[in-house]
Amino acid sequence: MRILVVEDDVTLRAQLVRAIGEAGHTVEAAADGRDGHYLGEVEDFDAVVLDLGLPQVDGLTVLRRWRTAGRNMPVLILTARSAWQEKVAGIDAGADDYLAKPFQMEELLARVRALLRRRGEHASVVWKCGAIELDTRQTRVLLQGRPLTLTSHEFKLLSLLMQRKGEVLSRTELAEHIYPYDSERDSNTIEVFVGRLRKKLPAGSIETVRGLGYRLVDPGCGDVGA
Repeated sequence: MRILVVEDDVTLRAQLVRAIGEAGHTVEAAADGRDGHYLGEVEDFDAVVLDLGLPQVDGLTVLRRWRTAGRNMPVLILTARSAWQEKVAGIDAGADDYLAKPFQMEELLARVRALLRRRGEHASVVWKCGAIELDTRQTRVLLQGRPLTLTSHEFKLLSLLMQRKGEVLSRTELAEHIYPYDSERDSNTIEVFVGRLRKKLPAGSIETVRGLGYRLVDPGCGDVGA
């Protein structure tokens, strides 16, 4: 799933991006309301984590503009302000949930999962593709019901392939998911991780689409993405 994080605090923003990414999602981030509003307006996200106290444009204004424009992605508001009036203002502006700072990252991830459950099959905490099961809450993978040992990079790669199973993903897109902070990321290393995953998954699970990238399929089904 694609999650947008709009938070001006550098440390917290990095923590959110890392935690949500490690939960298996693709994360985009913005440091102020202007950039956050733009991303939420022109790109499609499955959920948004939005701080209220943003520079440039405040979070409530950003949220109201999205809702006025018909953008209906679930939004979780973050704020240092815990007064009930602020909660009411956020809900009235179109927020789906509200979390006051400071908070435990586990609670935020649980609230994000709850929002995503409203978005369809992949919002489930467990994603499935044939004999493969990926539990986003416990960050573990089962193969035919048995635990599968993966490195953190292998887990991130598989999670993106599973949440978008049947879709062709380029090496660049996969590299950006695995190395969100590395400006010198090398998409060629994706071939190495794909090779390792292929050795651990059922034969035929990861297909190579020449010149385009890779896609995850259920080798037991005839239709791609089934």
